[in-house]
Amino acid sequence: MDITARLNEIAALSIEDRILLVQAIWDSIAAEQAYPDLTAPQNQELDARINDYETNPGNVLIWEEIKASIKRQQ
Repeated sequence: MDITARLNEIAALSIEDRILLVQAIWDSIAAEQAYPDLTAPQNQELDARINDYETNPGNVLIWEEIKASIKRQQ
């Protein structure tokens, strides 16, 4: 497949059709549950957060508490 030729074909579509195409592509990616691999720093951060939670499981806030805290700061 020649990607340049394909992109030129896509560019010739109406905006509405291009939006529909993007939505269809996104839906196909989501259906395959294809997620990019995490980077090393992302993995380290995730591991640190999991470890913190396992060490201090009671030291968490629910979403409503976080939103209320933000609203109080405004």
